[in-house]
Amino acid sequence: MLKHLLASAIFTALCGAAMAETLEVPLVWLRHAEPERPVLSNLDPIPEDRGRAGAELGLADNLTTGKFLGQDYSLEIIEIAAEDDPLPDARAALGRSSFVVLDAPAATLLAIADLPEAQGAVLFNASSSDMSLRGADCRANLLHTKTSFAMQTDALMQFAQAKRWTDLVMITGNAPEDADFAAALTASAIKFGLEIAQTKPWIFDADMRRNAAQEVPLFTQDLADHDLLLVADVANDFARYIAYNAWEPRPIAGSEGLRPVSWAPVVEQWGAAQLHSRFSDLASRDMTPRDYAAWAAVRAVGEAVTRTNSADPATLRAYLLSDAFELAGFKGRPLSFRSWNGQLRQPIPLVTRAALVAQAPLEGFLHQRTELDTLGIDQPETTCTAFD
Repeated sequence: MLKHLLASAIFTALCGAAMAETLEVPLVWLRHAEPERPVLSNLDPIPEDRGRAGAELGLADNLTTGKFLGQDYSLEIIEIAAEDDPLPDARAALGRSSFVVLDAPAATLLAIADLPEAQGAVLFNASSSDMSLRGADCRANLLHTKTSFAMQTDALMQFAQAKRWTDLVMITGNAPEDADFAAALTASAIKFGLEIAQTKPWIFDADMRRNAAQEVPLFTQDLADHDLLLVADVANDFARYIAYNAWEPRPIAGSEGLRPVSWAPVVEQWGAAQLHSRFSDLASRDMTPRDYAAWAAVRAVGEAVTRTNSADPATLRAYLLSDAFELAGFKGRPLSFRSWNGQLRQPIPLVTRAALVAQAPLEGFLHQRTELDTLGIDQPETTCTAFD
């Protein structure tokens, strides 16, 4: 009897000690909405919980591991209307958590990163592909789980080079993000020894759902000879109407046709189907690239906490940017952060709406550190100095 009482007392003491030593890790997902561009088609509606659902799945994954290790994660959701100032809510959130996943325009990301309250925090950009955020406008407290335009376009140009599609032409939209994507396509073409012989701006404001078969052939008739037609239309306003309507019967890529994305439902290898299934059970829809970026941000914190047994933001930031950090991202290779600009290295699937065609980096594109650094801005090319 005495032995049973002693064992019970020891067990109770151990449980009490374990509860007392629980590591609390609060996270915040904050969205500052941006007005959506009006587009011709509503075939691809934007889910109301885009991004948020990915963060929630990341939380569930962290909790699954954390319950065995004495770690307790929580996720606060903050949504701010486009017309409202996000900084008061951001300041308040940073008072409650040092780990904030941001779904916001580039200007908002920089404004939050520059807050005095954010200087000791670890922020994650889970929404913007803006190149300046990884370059001259980088911030040491802002890491990027969303892929950059350069990573996406480098993946596409590796594929074009592998196919020997050396002659390219491009159609560009009129939005600022279209110009950014087009600039990245041009830079990637030069990087991989290709040539964009002609760039033509999209000039129509008519409803292409009715006129595409008449207008697009005429619009594309004077394009130079080419192997591949690139389309820079980030919102997919008109790109969907180019396919099968261009004057020359050539493959198209970029915003339509063959698309470089961070995530898509057609990616099924490397355990991706299991991640899709869990996300679908949670959100009752497919996972989007923004969902994946938010999931990766939350999981990165969880992985760093597990490996360091710490919730100190300085400790976790140092570990995230170290060579020791790896995140299983269901893409066939471990993901890691670039120490010179905070970008999460990751493979880029090249997909159509129905299938995975290839995944970059492609075989034969080598790098002295990791082939993943053939995608995006490499260390010798970076203009980011905040991480020095």
